[in-house]
Amino acid sequence: MELRSVEELMNLLHACRGVHDVPELIRSRLHPGGGTPVGDPVDLHDHALQTAALLRRGHPSDKELQVAGLVHDIGHVLRPGDDAGHADLAADAVRPLLGERVSGLVRLHVVAGRRPAAAPPGPWPSPRNTLAPDATTRHEAAAFEHDPLAEDAMTLRQADDAGKSPGLYAGELEDWRTLLELVAERSARLGAAD
Repeated sequence: MELRSVEELMNLLHACRGVHDVPELIRSRLHPGGGTPVGDPVDLHDHALQTAALLRRGHPSDKELQVAGLVHDIGHVLRPGDDAGHADLAADAVRPLLGERVSGLVRLHVVAGRRPAAAPPGPWPSPRNTLAPDATTRHEAAAFEHDPLAEDAMTLRQADDAGKSPGLYAGELEDWRTLLELVAERSARLGAAD
């Protein structure tokens, strides 16, 4: 699916309300009897708002980074249960509307989650990686290290990890419409110039 309008994207973001990164059926099978839940403690809607708000606070001039924080997990709604592919799915969906940088940041947020801040070169063992238990390959590590978006992807991932606080009010989704429209307009202008 490719998103072609801010309205389509807003509808998808609204559909994140009540949806978790790990479906409830899987959560209950992994932890029967009310054990520790798997996945994020907030739904994808609140997680998106919290992540974007953290990025707005820390990087007020980087609108594309903020928008990437808002949309980074929509792949969970586009194809429920595809945890491993959610970043690529989301990146492909937002590219036509929000541009290459937002798409690239969304795609890289998973790889950035496997990269500890002070890891040595080579595979990236990460005990806090919630997406895949396997270490990143040397090839993936080298590609990430040389990607011009790597530092910003790490910033996105830090906000992603921090934006999971139950009960924390981070504003309303509608508050982001104008910024989404601005980023989409800029992307369209850049696309027309190519």
